Amino acid sequence: MALYRFRVSFEDYDDVMREIDIKSNQTFEALHRAIHQSTGYDAEKPSSFYISNDQWTKGEEITFLPNQKRIDRGISLMEKVKLSSFIDDPHQKFYYTYNFDRPYDFHVELMKIILDEDPKVTYPAIVKSVGEAPKQFINTFTPTAAPSANEDFDFLNEMEFEPEDAEDFSEVTDTGEEEEEDNNHGMGDDDDDEMDEFSDNEHMEDEDHGRGGRHDDY
Repeated sequence: MALYRFRVSFEDYDDVMREIDIKSNQTFEALHRAIHQSTGYDAEKPSSFYISNDQWTKGEEITFLPNQKRIDRGISLMEKVKLSSFIDDPHQKFYYTYNFDRPYDFHVELMKIILDEDPKVTYPAIVKSVGEAPKQFINTFTPTAAPSANEDFDFLNEMEFEPEDAEDFSEVTDTGEEEEEDNNHGMGDDDDDEMDEFSDNEHMEDEDHGRGGRHDDY
């Protein structure tokens, strides 16, 4: 039985690579599981291989754990499709997306075809491993509801403002200058009062002098 040796690399992590030997009559699901045996990821996630060209353009899709709608459309399933069905090139390429919820993208390239399998080896077999697969992240963020338009910060409401207080604000604004002028007038009145007091004193002094004059006459 012929063997395919695939090189599997992360699209976004150039320093991580695996080489996997797999029998030509084994399925895409077997390759899918072998990849995640080498990465340590959970293989039970919706994923897909895509027939690809040298530019890694996605073509026909072969999928794993599709929803019912996709099954009804007749999409090819990994567990039913043998690798040999899509090997038309000695350097055949597959674009592979693992876990559509938190996806990682891979380039899967056929490196060579080995004509004789090793009877002592269980296939698929990981024959080379370079670099550590990146850790998977679990989304623990819990979004809070955004405030509605009527919940925007209202300075007056925060200050426990009552509508009837508006008159007090307007009075301060409209009559502030008048009050200042009234104060000035008030000061003027005080000055007048003081002047009146002085003038009264002057009259009193005049009267005292007058009395003094009369006393002198006696």
